[in-house]
Amino acid sequence: MLVACRGNVHHQRWNPEQRGIASRIALLPYASLTFSHWGNAMGPARRRSSSRARWLGWLYRALVLLLVLLLGWGSPAVGEPTPSAAVQLDGRSLFQIWPSSSLSAEQRSSTINERLHRAVELGQPITVEVQQSNNLPVLSLNGSTLLTITERDVQEGLTSSEQAALWRRVLERALLTARQERRPEHLKAMLPLVVSLLLTALALTWILHRLCLRFFPQAWRPAANLGDRHARNGRFLVRSTLAVLQGAVWLGVTAAIGNLFPASRRFGAWVLHATTGWLDAPFLPLGERSYSLLDAVILLSLFVLLTQAVGLLQRLLRRRVLRHTGMSLGGQEAVAFVARYGLLFIGTLVLLQLWGLDLTSLALFASVLGVGVGLGLQGISKNFLSGLIIIFERPIQVGDFVEIGDLQGTVLRLGLRCTEVVTLDRISIIVPNSDFLESRVVNWSHGSPISRLRVPVGVAYGSDTTAVRDALMASCRGQTAILRDPPPQVFFSGFGDSALNFTLMVWIRDPIHQYDIISDLNYRIEAILRQKEITVPFPQRDLHLRHGDLRISLPPTLEAGLQALVDQHTPPTSPER
Repeated sequence: MLVACRGNVHHQRWNPEQRGIASRIALLPYASLTFSHWGNAMGPARRRSSSRARWLGWLYRALVLLLVLLLGWGSPAVGEPTPSAAVQLDGRSLFQIWPSSSLSAEQRSSTINERLHRAVELGQPITVEVQQSNNLPVLSLNGSTLLTITERDVQEGLTSSEQAALWRRVLERALLTARQERRPEHLKAMLPLVVSLLLTALALTWILHRLCLRFFPQAWRPAANLGDRHARNGRFLVRSTLAVLQGAVWLGVTAAIGNLFPASRRFGAWVLHATTGWLDAPFLPLGERSYSLLDAVILLSLFVLLTQAVGLLQRLLRRRVLRHTGMSLGGQEAVAFVARYGLLFIGTLVLLQLWGLDLTSLALFASVLGVGVGLGLQGISKNFLSGLIIIFERPIQVGDFVEIGDLQGTVLRLGLRCTEVVTLDRISIIVPNSDFLESRVVNWSHGSPISRLRVPVGVAYGSDTTAVRDALMASCRGQTAILRDPPPQVFFSGFGDSALNFTLMVWIRDPIHQYDIISDLNYRIEAILRQKEITVPFPQRDLHLRHGDLRISLPPTLEAGLQALVDQHTPPTSPER
């Protein structure tokens, strides 16, 4: 937010109400992420099998949204410290006071809180009175000045005397309650309530667990048995949600039990004060202001919400607008791509400006980032520029059947850094965009998806070539995937070593189904050739040996062994008489 002051522009930090609204809105991405994961998570077959499962899914989404909204609107707004401070006793906030001319509100409240606590711990009678000093009402505790009520402390519609009387009654009731809570009788009276709260927490925890077992049995199966990625994501989602709900139950019960006793209540107030101070402590200076950790978390959450909102708009643009324009699938993807990143860029600038960030302070960061992109991120920048060229020049579009290297598949998604290609085996391959510009790419769908297939066929020598041609043409009849115009053709390719080579050429309009078409043609060609008694030969080789001796050279050791084996099995000859 910008506020003009004396001709200069200053950045004003959000007030607590605005910060509270921003923190509540920042909780919504959790609900949105839960919805998007649920759509593909637990048991898609179960959701399709019955309407009851679908209604359970929508009920689960509604419960998560209600929980997020309750947590967001029920949580206190933590953010810009206000000028006022609370007067507390045993962790209970009694009323708010404002700074005086010499002391801040925090200094005034800390002194008053310490005196009230000391008076209760001493166990002596306590008297709270209203006196006048310098025409201002003064609250005194046991005769000592406790609080001087200034004009800023007086609420609208009351006088200073009425404000003093009101605060006097509040202090008397708080001091009386603090004395009673320190008696042993109070501890004995609270023990049954503590036990009932613990039993309630145990019962709610058990009920939540049983409900998850009843409605989401897939979440309790071993992770090794869940082969589907969506099922594993759903298992983690349900279990984490159950853990969060059970933790919220025990946290609420612990807070309720701690609120019953003064010491635990003071400790809880101290923890809350320390946590809020730590979250709101500035640590990131940018421009004329510093940002706290809570600022950064809320800003990042709003960025996530912006990204999801832009993604939703992009999907609506694809399905509701671009689909009915008659544009090609690649053109629709290009328009949706430009719209997505244009809205992201504009939304980011608006969000940063509304957050109070001076965009001129990012000039140095942008220059350093540019140097880093030029030196250390050359691969990313190269793929980024390649993605822009592909998007706008459109040599490759979504739905094209491409061949790059040994990879064949359909382009599923075009991104700034990489392109997703789904192969014929239904495997998603992430290809860097620079590969499409630096290597040879065969795009079967570019310009026109009509392409020609070649089916080689070999027949035995002596076959009737006219009958072979008629058989190949007959194999194309009745094939709906083969175009009639241009018509199929048969070419006599040549004389091979063992066969007469023919080539059947057909035209198709779906290159992605080329292997199915070739397989169907081969089946029909083999059946028709067998019916016409035309032989498909196999490779043959004739070996001719000249007359004479064929000598084979063997190692001496092997030759001696073979000779000994022959002599052993040769019977001895009888001597001549």
